[in-house]
Amino acid sequence: MITISLMGQLQTLEGERDFACEVPSPMSVRQVIQRQGMQLRHLLQLIREKKVLVTINKKIASEDSLVQDGDAIKLVGHDGMGGTGLGPSM
Repeated sequence: MITISLMGQLQTLEGERDFACEVPSPMSVRQVIQRQGMQLRHLLQLIREKKVLVTINKKIASEDSLVQDGDAIKLVGHDGMGGTGLGPSM
């Protein structure tokens, strides 16, 4: 199981910040986010725009970095995100 945590100003429209998913084999952070469906899809654009920092097991990573069972992905938003479909935490 892989865990995904949204940190900083990131959360879904429903206010969710933590997710877990099974991965059958190593896959990229991008693929893991895409598997989560529409609720996290906007994150990919934010990552490309350098508005979200990606870490895997506390090490800086990218959307192309591979993750495997047991890994923890943290996505950290920062000021200047702009309108994204994801809202700041309150």
